[in-house]
Amino acid sequence: MRTRIVAAFELVLLFPAALFMAALVVRNLNSVQYGLAHTAQQIVMWYAGRMWTLWVLLLAMPMTVLVTGCATLRHNWNPGLQQLVRLHWTTLFVAVMTLAAAGILLIVILHMLAN
Repeated sequence: MRTRIVAAFELVLLFPAALFMAALVVRNLNSVQYGLAHTAQQIVMWYAGRMWTLWVLLLAMPMTVLVTGCATLRHNWNPGLQQLVRLHWTTLFVAVMTLAAAGILLIVILHMLAN
């Protein structure tokens, strides 16, 4: 039950950063004058127009997901091959969200260091 709550918590916290990353990709796929690319451009500009979005939505929330996910996975870890085969779907979801948060943080931090 606890892992389900953590999984839902991580999904909610990671959604704004994942939305931004997806908008960056979609914006670069098509010309900005088309519908989906235009919407993606507006999402990117909304994030860029507010300084707090960088710190809260792209750094603090994914960092919270990373720390919470690592703690949950550490708590649920049982090093046995039999346990590895029978992992619960919520534990796998937490692992995927934790890896996604690490990837998003890596992209954002590398971009910040490049500028």
